[in-house]
Amino acid sequence: MIEVKNLYKSYDGEFVLNDVSAQFEPGKCNLIIGRSGSGKTVLLKSIAGLLEVDEGEIWYDDHKFSHLDTVTKQKIRKEMGVLFQGAALFDSLTVEENVLFPLDMFTPQSRKEKLDRANFCLERVRVTGSNGLYPAELSGGMKKRVAIARAIALNPKYLLCDEPNSGLDPETGIIIDSLIKELTEEFQMTTIVNSHDMNSVLEIGDKVIFIFQGCKCWEGSREDILKTDNEALNKFVFATSMAKKIKEP
Repeated sequence: MIEVKNLYKSYDGEFVLNDVSAQFEPGKCNLIIGRSGSGKTVLLKSIAGLLEVDEGEIWYDDHKFSHLDTVTKQKIRKEMGVLFQGAALFDSLTVEENVLFPLDMFTPQSRKEKLDRANFCLERVRVTGSNGLYPAELSGGMKKRVAIARAIALNPKYLLCDEPNSGLDPETGIIIDSLIKELTEEFQMTTIVNSHDMNSVLEIGDKVIFIFQGCKCWEGSREDILKTDNEALNKFVFATSMAKKIKEP
């Protein structure tokens, strides 16, 4: 489980996160949603340790991550898988080399063990026969699959995903959502997904946290969203749905 307690983060005297507390449960897809500029990306980056908060605590199980020394934080980071918005594959490395990267960095395994693990991860995300290809030769959906394979290479306890459907067509987005959901349940990871895609929310949102103007404005399940009386959330859902309809041909 990941838990944040009373997080505050400000820039130039303006709060981006204002007293945010939440629990993210293992074996579930925990979604953070909100408008652009609401603070959801800052929250995810703070949880990942990419940003330092001004106040508050971040817990990974029984470890107070926000107060650990660098060496101990590094140990917990080895248990994290991170899926960045643009996949963030290394353009100069092949698919196989991208997935091997965290294994080469963090494990003393033999070359054969690393290759076996990389191939297992690629097979698990249903990407086979592409080991020697470079990112430029892959479709957007394939890049995301390879990025997921790299994220799970170290068999993480925690999976953090920043807008995994960004730039994908709706059909491919559904496939990526389903894959994240499957892996979360299969490996019982604590998965946090930062998203503005209501399809994702309604398909895989076991727990949903709505961030509004830097505050946690609402939380519940995907079923609860459809019957909430939270005005800010209803406006967000309606605006998101309308924007999607306008973009559709």
